[in-house]
Amino acid sequence: MNAPLTDTPAELPPTTVVVGHPLIQHKLTLMRRSRTPANEFRLLLREISMLLAYEVTRDMPTELIEIETPLTTMQAPVLAGKKLCLVSVLRAGGGILEGMLEILPAARVGHVGLYRDPVSLQAVEYYLKLPRDISERTAIVLDPMLATGNSAAAAVSEVKAAGCQSIKFVCLIAAPEGLKTLHDAHPDVTVYTAAVDSHLNDHGYIVPGIGDAGDRIFGTK
Repeated sequence: MNAPLTDTPAELPPTTVVVGHPLIQHKLTLMRRSRTPANEFRLLLREISMLLAYEVTRDMPTELIEIETPLTTMQAPVLAGKKLCLVSVLRAGGGILEGMLEILPAARVGHVGLYRDPVSLQAVEYYLKLPRDISERTAIVLDPMLATGNSAAAAVSEVKAAGCQSIKFVCLIAAPEGLKTLHDAHPDVTVYTAAVDSHLNDHGYIVPGIGDAGDRIFGTK
């Protein structure tokens, strides 16, 4: 696990990968500031997402093919088999999706529409669209905030129900409560995050966090 540059709870699920790259941490700090405007917030999220894509695809399999360079022929590596499927959890997941697609333009894209009930804090699904061949791909589920973990667990359950057996989860910030919820429901899913913050408040928001990611991406309240 990469060493984070912020205070992180000592005990995390073994499937947690905290990506502590200095560039990511610097950009995340700029995103945390309450005075950062929506256009800058979106750009920073896109940039961090591209950096996270590098880490989450580190173990992708490759195979050798013969190519011809300007000087000779050679055996060179390319990605093997079916490519990835990026699954965006609406609506805030689109902020990560944009950056990921810059690095992974050939990836298929799925969407899971979920909102959090303000009273129960449980995930309520309102939309689902996944590629028909997702069972043959590795799915990367995207949501900036892993707070209670209920939406993340529900989204992963839908991806599994579609037949996908290789799933990763990428977020910007996670809370210890959310990591535990997701791990308890899906212990086979690795979580990649830029930071693990202190805790959730009474309204289910991550502290210190960045506020509501969707509102800050789209300039709404």
